[in-house]
Amino acid sequence: MADHQRIHPVEVSPEAQPPRPSAPLGSILRSEKVEPRGQGQHHVPMRRNVTYPVVPPPPKKKKSCLCKCICWTISLLILLLIIIGATIGILYLVFQPKLPIYSVDNLRISDLTLNFDLSLYARFNVKITAYNPNKNIGIYYEKGSHLSVWYKNINLCQGSIPRFYQGYQNKTVLNVALSGQNQYGRTLLEALQEQQQTGRIPLDLKINEPVSIKLKTLKLRKVKIIGTCKLVVDSLSTNSIISIKASTCSFGLKL
Repeated sequence: MADHQRIHPVEVSPEAQPPRPSAPLGSILRSEKVEPRGQGQHHVPMRRNVTYPVVPPPPKKKKSCLCKCICWTISLLILLLIIIGATIGILYLVFQPKLPIYSVDNLRISDLTLNFDLSLYARFNVKITAYNPNKNIGIYYEKGSHLSVWYKNINLCQGSIPRFYQGYQNKTVLNVALSGQNQYGRTLLEALQEQQQTGRIPLDLKINEPVSIKLKTLKLRKVKIIGTCKLVVDSLSTNSIISIKASTCSFGLKL
């Protein structure tokens, strides 16, 4: 038992022992320290290229040529209308224009004949009085006038007013000859004879007269006097003055 509990020393060979450090421990620790920046060597900082997003500039407002032209045209038209309106207003206040007054004095039938081809030939003579009530406006009655007599939308005859100048507050008597031919003569003549038995025959005298206005020494552009005189006569006897029982006239200007 005593022999088994003894501890015998073991010899260790020199190869199995750990090697001794060749340098002191302090020098090894000093060599492992990292030398701070700026000491012992020059450190060059690294620069990174940073790319920023490019923001486009706000778009410029561009007005098209067409819009500008339209705006200028509308502005000029409005300005022109204002100038024309102001001019007309001033002229109206200064001259105070009035329409001429017309009246039918008498009506004579020279001819009312049924031809062999059953067309009706009519010839009327109309006496008209035209009065210019304006104090500072003269009227030129121009070429191209049209005067006609109608019975229930049927044209009986037509003619024209002669050219003349009518001065301020002037009254002019016109004798106008009208003639015409209607192909439905027999039917028309029978209707006129039947209407004549009542003693009231409706006739329409229509006027379409181009005129030029004269303001003192200034002659303006042409306008048209358009109107109708509604007549009621007692008969259509030829070669005799016909009695006009009623007469209503209305006229206006057409530019």
